[in-house]
Amino acid sequence: MGGAMKGIKPLTIGQVAKQAGVGVETIRFYERKRLIDQPQGKEAGYRHYPQEVIGRIKFIKNAKELGFSLKEISELLNLRIDPATTCADVRKKAMDKINDVEAKIGELENIKKALTELASICVGSGPTSECPILDAFEKQRD
Repeated sequence: MGGAMKGIKPLTIGQVAKQAGVGVETIRFYERKRLIDQPQGKEAGYRHYPQEVIGRIKFIKNAKELGFSLKEISELLNLRIDPATTCADVRKKAMDKINDVEAKIGELENIKKALTELASICVGSGPTSECPILDAFEKQRD
């Protein structure tokens, strides 16, 4: 990420965390995962970050909120800096994520259907030793 630009004061990890809306440990985690660079120099024992790291952390945070894994985020960050990348490449990543989300929604709908069926066979009274829901968990479902 390079050094700080002239006239722009580098930031401490605490300042970066506050401005990016994450914890200090999150920044250290992103450094270990190589999603952000560790600052090179230390002044008075403190690592100083360039202002640009805040945008990168917000990018990571927003991508995570949209369901992208850290590996996928790393790929997106690499696409962003690759001059040969086009918007079509980024769109493909987004479409792949949409397909993943749709598959997960299907799985969740199947889980909901199975739980609804189980709940409908339970009258809600009696000892747990006679609970049809618990009994169904012991049996293999097809």
